[in-house]
Amino acid sequence: MARGSKPLIFSGHCFISLLMLKGCWLLGSASQKPTVLVDSQQLQQEYAHSIRLDGDIILGGLFPVHSRGERGVPCGELKKEKGIHRLEAMLFAIDLINKDPELLPNVTLGARILDTCSRDTYALEQSLTFVQALIERDGSDVRCANGDPPIFAKPDKVVGVIGASASSVSIMVANILRLFKIPQISYASTAPELSDNTRYDFFSRVVPPDSYQAQAMLDIVTAMGWNYVSTLASEGNYGESGVEAFVQISRESGGVCIAQSLKVPREPRPGEFDKIVLRLVETPNARAVIMFANEDDIRRILDAAKRNNLTGHFLWVGSDSWGSKISPVVQQERVAEGAVTILPKRASVDAFDRYFKSRSLSNNRRNVWFAEFWEENFGCKLGMHGKRPGSPKKCTGLEKVGRDSTYEQEGKVQFVMDAVYAMAHALHHMHRELCAGYPGLCPRMANIDGKELLAHIRAVNFNGSAGTPVIFNENGDAPGRYDIFQYQINNRSTAEYKVIGHWTNQLHLNVRTWTTGDSSLPASVCSLPCRTGERKKVVKGVPCCWHCERCEGYHFQASEFTCELCPYEKRPDQNRTGCQSIPIIKLEWHSPWALVPVFISVLGIVATTFVIVTFVRYHDTPIVRASGREMSYVLLTGIFLCYIITFPMIAAPDIVVCSFRRIFLGLGMCFSYAALLTKTNRIHRIFEQGKKAVTAPRFISPASQLVITFSLISVQLLGVLMWFAVDPPHTFVDYGEQRTQDPENARGVLKCDISDLSLICSLGYSILLMVTCTVYAIKTRGVPETFNEAKPIGFTMYTTCIIWLAFIPIFFGTAQSAERMYIQTATLTVSLSLSASVSLGMLYMPKVYIIIFHPEQNVPKRKRSFKAIVTAATMTSKLSQLAAERPNGEVKTELCEGVEAMPPTKTTYVSYTNHAM
Repeated sequence: MARGSKPLIFSGHCFISLLMLKGCWLLGSASQKPTVLVDSQQLQQEYAHSIRLDGDIILGGLFPVHSRGERGVPCGELKKEKGIHRLEAMLFAIDLINKDPELLPNVTLGARILDTCSRDTYALEQSLTFVQALIERDGSDVRCANGDPPIFAKPDKVVGVIGASASSVSIMVANILRLFKIPQISYASTAPELSDNTRYDFFSRVVPPDSYQAQAMLDIVTAMGWNYVSTLASEGNYGESGVEAFVQISRESGGVCIAQSLKVPREPRPGEFDKIVLRLVETPNARAVIMFANEDDIRRILDAAKRNNLTGHFLWVGSDSWGSKISPVVQQERVAEGAVTILPKRASVDAFDRYFKSRSLSNNRRNVWFAEFWEENFGCKLGMHGKRPGSPKKCTGLEKVGRDSTYEQEGKVQFVMDAVYAMAHALHHMHRELCAGYPGLCPRMANIDGKELLAHIRAVNFNGSAGTPVIFNENGDAPGRYDIFQYQINNRSTAEYKVIGHWTNQLHLNVRTWTTGDSSLPASVCSLPCRTGERKKVVKGVPCCWHCERCEGYHFQASEFTCELCPYEKRPDQNRTGCQSIPIIKLEWHSPWALVPVFISVLGIVATTFVIVTFVRYHDTPIVRASGREMSYVLLTGIFLCYIITFPMIAAPDIVVCSFRRIFLGLGMCFSYAALLTKTNRIHRIFEQGKKAVTAPRFISPASQLVITFSLISVQLLGVLMWFAVDPPHTFVDYGEQRTQDPENARGVLKCDISDLSLICSLGYSILLMVTCTVYAIKTRGVPETFNEAKPIGFTMYTTCIIWLAFIPIFFGTAQSAERMYIQTATLTVSLSLSASVSLGMLYMPKVYIIIFHPEQNVPKRKRSFKAIVTAATMTSKLSQLAAERPNGEVKTELCEGVEAMPPTKTTYVSYTNHAM
């Protein structure tokens, strides 16, 4: 019966042909002739196709004594092991139970055993025998010849059935037996469909269902590291249900994918197995083949693989239909080498071996098929009516099983005996409950209720013939216990099955070698595992197939299938399986980017200190006095601060260093250019005033100059103080400055919180002073050469502007460079140092040179009035058409050229102390 079909419904009229009447006539309509239904000879002939043992309680038995017939014949050749061994196991178990004083005392078990001929439809017809006693017969139309009422032959009442073997047969029979509430216990049917307690509620089995077997096979595949397999099933309930269970469980677990699911037809055409093998090769990565197939199909599949030169390619995983059987692998050892097979855990029953070997034609007449077995087993012929007409050898009847023929106990013998004992234990418990203290069957057990018996069957718990517990779950299934075999060829080139593990709810496997000379486990995977740092990009619809993609950039492998971005302050580690902190760097003192600015700064500091010391030492000399001592010291202080800022800019940032950077970054320039602006403004005002009058302009005294200068400086200091109040100084790590495409080169830069905008604001005021000072320097460019203090200031400002014009593109043009920190810091510090060096070199080095090397020129000259100086400057201005400008100096002193009294190349110094300014 196909899966999903509805149970067959039968009425009592279907079985009238099976009723056995003795000495009666069937009376039909008036026109019909009387017909004899069954005579005694026919009755015996009917029993010749079954085994009947008398007893108080009758058990039914279904066994595949013969194979499936061909071309319309229901039965074929005799099955010695699967048929006769299993049948005799039931008879042997009944004998043991009847002899056991503790189990069903004073109650004898009988049997009615039928041949299914390995065909479900034939088995259905045979199983109708089991329900005859449960059908009410209507004898109103039946009259005996003498007019007496009919006498019906009383059929045996079967209380339970042992069998069947094949799942398809059990499914067909179970649909009938459940209608009449007859419990059934199978010894070999493993189809998962039979676990459906709503459809097969009276079915139980002492073997585990294929769903357990499928789980065990899936665990084997997983343990081998295989995730891409093909399946192969023989058409029918066993093969298709087994593969379906495997596919379902593998889909739920998610670890194994099915490349192909192929089916072997019931009646394969020539070349069918070659096609199947070639189709399996179409997915070469799926080397593992899960097989739920009968042994004939297994043998022909192996033969096809051998013919197509695929020995060693496939990794066979066989179900219990393969198990440890020799027939599928005979003369195909190489192609079957390494096959892993599964078999329900079992043990040989020694008592049965002794029993079966003692059977003979004389002591085993109850087995109606034993004579046929005798001919088949010993290859001889029994009399004129033997089943082997072509055999030249005649049986003597003295042959002995195991001596004159090979003998090996069939694998399901243990389960047949366990099934019979399970029925006996259930009946025993029922007898104790209903017939407490009553010898033999009590009236309450005269008609055994099948539903009540089923409840006792599901409750049994005893040690079976192999010493393993026999129990049933709520679906009537036995627990899963399997031995795992591998077909191996040893060093002597002999092949055998070796136990490599077992499965009891979980797998215990020990695979050390696979094939001869190869100790590594073969692979059956769709895609190789991704390396560390790579994610799987799964192929749509096939979760076991994927492409490996490396986690790029700042991404790391967060899981098997995803890459995630590291936190901003981190980068992927070397394996890209996690994140690690980005190294933090700062400008080091030993870096070339720091050594050059420091070297320039140190030279500048030394030079500035030398100038200051010189000026202090020659404080009262005319040249120092003429330079304007107070303003010179302010200007030199600014120059010194411009040099000294290099060190806070290079030092490792902290709160103190960041504070110094804020304070001194623009302060040095502010000091310098505030002083220069005051001087140039004073010169400009003096000579502009001289054009109008001979009186001196206001605010040109040293005190006034200092007040103006420090007023300008205070603006810078006020801005810095506001900056401190609004945003207190702190450090931070800039991870974006050196965030390169290659995370290995990424660095975090430890910085003060001075942005480019803050830097521009800090230097902007100083640059404004510088530009203003330059404007005044341009305006005073017309001062006569005799007033030579204006010329050095002009050259100083022009050069400084050029320096800072070069600074701006370099500083901001390298904002995207990986070396930004080094370039910008070096550029800023060098620009400050160069600005200071220009001011120092042009304004003070000539004076220091005269003071040190030409002291004869550092002498006072005659004093001239302010009026005379202005008049001379005005005249000179008119002659040269240049604007007049009074140079910076002491209030009563001017550096000028002696126009009348001195030669043109001689510099003289004139004091105006007698003139009020």
